[in-house]
Amino acid sequence: MTLAALSFWSTSGWHLLDRNKDGLLLPTADFMAAYFHRPELALVEESCDAERALHEKLTADPFALVDDSELTAMADPDIIENYRAVLAFREFLGQHDSLEAAYMAIAGGAEISFPPMFVDQICHVILRQILDGEIDAMKLRAAEILFRTQSVTIIDGRIMVADQTTVQFQSDVSRLEGSDTNNDNAQIDVLTSETADFYWERSEFFDTALNIAYDQPGAAALARVLEEWVVHFLKLKVTVTPLQSIENEDWQWHIGLDSDSSTILDDLYHQKDIPEIRLQQILCLFRLETEGGFIERMDGKPVYLALSQNPVGIINAKPQNLLANLPLQGN
Repeated sequence: MTLAALSFWSTSGWHLLDRNKDGLLLPTADFMAAYFHRPELALVEESCDAERALHEKLTADPFALVDDSELTAMADPDIIENYRAVLAFREFLGQHDSLEAAYMAIAGGAEISFPPMFVDQICHVILRQILDGEIDAMKLRAAEILFRTQSVTIIDGRIMVADQTTVQFQSDVSRLEGSDTNNDNAQIDVLTSETADFYWERSEFFDTALNIAYDQPGAAALARVLEEWVVHFLKLKVTVTPLQSIENEDWQWHIGLDSDSSTILDDLYHQKDIPEIRLQQILCLFRLETEGGFIERMDGKPVYLALSQNPVGIINAKPQNLLANLPLQGN
């Protein structure tokens, strides 16, 4: 494998960012300009003069001040809304010292006035920084779970996750071609230890599936990504281990890596009766441990993590939960 083959996720915009003395990511004019060149803001034949003027202004200077009158002068309300979203995102980033600081603010409950997809995009580019130089394609595919919605298929003990957008696209194409292919049997190549090298040439397409059953390399890869995620943000060395079940009468702390996991773990912790169909939403369990850094009552004790699908078989991960809810000293 050549070094060139190790390039990945260029669509994250990582290569457009600067770094501060601590290696944290800083937005640049080129990074913001990419947002104003997105299809949602692209000029079309019907674009009015006000829209053309604002587009020219912001592609020339992505940090230019924009008066509200410049927005309301545009004819298309959808375009106005799209500009407001990107400008709100730009303003939010400008209020923080780095992309990491902006993400930590979101993890801490900061109010945002832009769509959640922008949060996923910050996660994407930060993971690109964390994993720079990585040679294990399984880890990169596992990391996709943290910033792209996944569709889940469970067959004979295998827990297969595939990018929801890719699955939906394949299903739509199949319907147009008259096939009966649906979300349950969309044809997506499975990434394994033996086939992992093909990931590098197609990392931009998010078109591979991964088995994340607890005893599979996919679950171990996700555990390694979570370890690096914590180190990058919190400077805390942790060990994350996949589990088949939680068997601990002294269970003290847990974190859901998505909203469904949070509520299910809460109910389990409080020994509530939970329907089996709800328990089956849990796809992955992990034990997180560290030497020092936790509050006194958690010293030497594990934190349990869970990743679940929602009732319709979709994973919407919230990796910010891990940063906000660890039992750290000083929190």
